[in-house]
Parts: sequence; structure tokens; C-alpha cells
Amino acid sequence: MEAARALYTLVGSAALPLLPLRLWWRGRREPGYRHRIGERFGRYRGAVSGPTFWIHAVSVGETRAAAPLVQRLKATYPDATLVLTHMTAAGRDTGHALFGDGIIQAWLPYDVPFAVRAFYAHYHPAAGFLLETELWPNLIAAARSAAIPLYLINARLSERSANGYRRFRALTRPMLQRLAGVAAQSKADAERLAALGAHAPIVTGNLKFDVSIPYTMLELAAGFRLRFGSTRPVWLAASTREGEESLLLDALARRQLPGNPLLVLVPRHPQRFALVAELLRARGFPFVRRTDDVPVPADVGIVLGDSMGEMPAYYAASDVAFIGGSLLPLGGQNLIEALAVGTPVIVGPHTFNFADATAGAIASGAAMRVADAEALIATLAALLDDPTRRHAMSEAARAFYGAHRGAADRLWAWLAPKLPTAAALSRRAPG
Repeated sequence: MEAARALYTLVGSAALPLLPLRLWWRGRREPGYRHRIGERFGRYRGAVSGPTFWIHAVSVGETRAAAPLVQRLKATYPDATLVLTHMTAAGRDTGHALFGDGIIQAWLPYDVPFAVRAFYAHYHPAAGFLLETELWPNLIAAARSAAIPLYLINARLSERSANGYRRFRALTRPMLQRLAGVAAQSKADAERLAALGAHAPIVTGNLKFDVSIPYTMLELAAGFRLRFGSTRPVWLAASTREGEESLLLDALARRQLPGNPLLVLVPRHPQRFALVAELLRARGFPFVRRTDDVPVPADVGIVLGDSMGEMPAYYAASDVAFIGGSLLPLGGQNLIEALAVGTPVIVGPHTFNFADATAGAIASGAAMRVADAEALIATLAALLDDPTRRHAMSEAARAFYGAHRGAADRLWAWLAPKLPTAAALSRRAPG
């Protein structure tokens, strides 16, 4: 083990005794964190026989992005078992909602040697796929030692994150060089990964453009619209992060929007639903919860979106969507689902996590960027008062989304020749 990874492992191992306490604490609001804690330490239940493939999707967005790969693997290897790992409870819930019992779900083990070795010994994957920026030095090193090819797919790396990895070059470079291949979302992502040590990354595009919006979500959106008031303008604040709700409410208090519009406020993390509800009460904003499942009175201006897995429906039920995580320097959240249903988008100044998709959407006329919460409310007022502009942005959103589909085909064309045939896999699978 190289010195940098040995030091990393020592620090990580020292923190292990505290991690169950952290999981238990997070489980107060998200009970899923208290489920099967042993898996985080490499203790997995149930024997797995036959060929296996493993996909790691840390949370909700990555899990949704994994769907096209899950479909290709199932079609090509009908006898194989698919293992999907996560780090967050919301990601695990999303995986169950999308795939049901058709796959095995588990927690990714903590990145210490004994836990990752136990994970590989239990599942024996023929290959593994890490989505986006899930780079764990011991996990990747153990895969190489066990002759398990690991591919980083749908890879993205902002300049900000690249600078962080650059500071730990002695750890980062060997880790990236151990990967069997890297498929990046954009040319800029590929160049940053190559500069850090990845071997010949290719560009396949963003899988999130290939995630189809289920018809059930569109039906749910129609129900939302009836509940919200079919003639009332609706704007969505999607995936807001801590501190952003206060900025939005302050700006709303200073400027009245025309037409009595309804704000649908959906915090990014479910553990914050109750905190945002308390914030609304403290500020004196009348609201109803989505989970109340009742029509919204005309004198109520806010719906608190306290549900999981329904973001496509929220987008489809809205006239304009603001994408959270972008008012503060948090990097922004995914805007692609909004584009898929033709909802005009507003973003704040900080979108480095989705830089290429955001820049492209703005250039196409599907999205607009604002400097702060005050500018957001001013822009929103103008858009709500201009149906012609909203329609043009909606058409641009659908066109931009359609033009960027095809990443799943490009990824599979690159991956398929690298993977064993179904017949060869069955012959060598563990019993």
C-alpha cells in the first residue's frame, strides 16, 4: 500500500467507532439509516449465486441515472444478479421504487480495507460501475487486487472538485489509474480527469438525459395541478438547500408577485422537511403540506413538498421552476428533469455541479440565470406575466433535452465489448 493511501486508511479507521453513532443520529429523521448498519462494515446477508454485476449510485440522482444501464445489463445478461449500492437512505428508497425486487440493494461499505474486501468476497462481481464522482481509494484498489474491472461512468468533475483532488495527487493519481475505464459526461470533465491521472477517458454524454419520465408522474402532475388550482400560476423552488429558503421568503416578503401565484417549495433533503415547515410558521407564511393531500385554498400561497420521488411531477405541474442549490455556493442541482417536461428554468449564480447542462440550457433559451434572490423574484414576475416567453422557453427546453439524448447508447457501445459474453460469464461465475 502506497504511503498516501496508508495514511488515508489510518485516518478513516480511527473514525470508524463514531460512524454508527452518526448513522443512528441521522436515523432520527430518516429511519433508513438505521437499517442494516452491518453492511457499512462489510457484513452482508444472504448467499449470492451465479454471475453478478455491481452498480454504485450514491443517492437519488445517480440512482435515476443508473436506470438505462440496469436495463441494458438485464437485457444482455438475463441470468445475472444486479447489485445496486448506495450511501444515502433517499438513494436506497429511490432504487426500491424504480427496480423493486428485480435487483439486490445494499449499502456501500466504508472505505476501509477489511470492509471493501468483505464486500467483494460476498458478491463476486464480474464488473463494477461507479456513477459520477464516487472515487474511493481502498474500494478501487481492492477491486484491482481481486481482478474486478471497475468503470467510472457518467463521470463529472467540476474545476472546484478537481482542485481539491489535485491537492492530494499522491492519493488521487494511483486511484484513477486503477480504473478499467472512464466515460465522462463532457469534454471538460474528461480533460480534468485525464489531468489527474485517468487513462484515456472518453465522452459519452449525460445519462440523465436518457431517463424517461414515467407516465405515472405525468398523471400525478395533473392531479397536483387540480389540487393547486387549475387557473392559478404555479412556480416551483426545487431541491432547495439550507439557507436558500430564508433568502426566497425574504425576497417574497419584499415584493408581491402578480396573479396570486402558488409557490411549491421542495427541500432537497427529507430530514429538512420539518425544519422548513417551522421556518414557514415562524415567518407567518400560510402553507399546506403535499402529504396533507388536500386542495390548496386560494388564500394559501405555499405548498411544502414533503414527499420523495415525485420531483418530475412537481416540475410538470409548474409554470416555472427555480433549481435549488444555486443561490448559495453549493453547485446547484439537476435541471434535466425540468427540461424533459418543458418547464422553463431559472438558476442562481452557482451551478458548477451541472455546469455544461446549465450553460447549454441557458444558451438554448430554455433557462435563465439570476444573481440573487431579489433578481429571481423580479425575473419570475416578468415570466409569469409573459405567457409567450414562457411558451418559447418551454419549446426550447424540450428541444434541448431531445438533442442531448443518446448517452446510454454511446456508453453501452463502449462498455459492451469490454464485458464478458453471457455464456462466458455463466461458465466462470461462482457457485
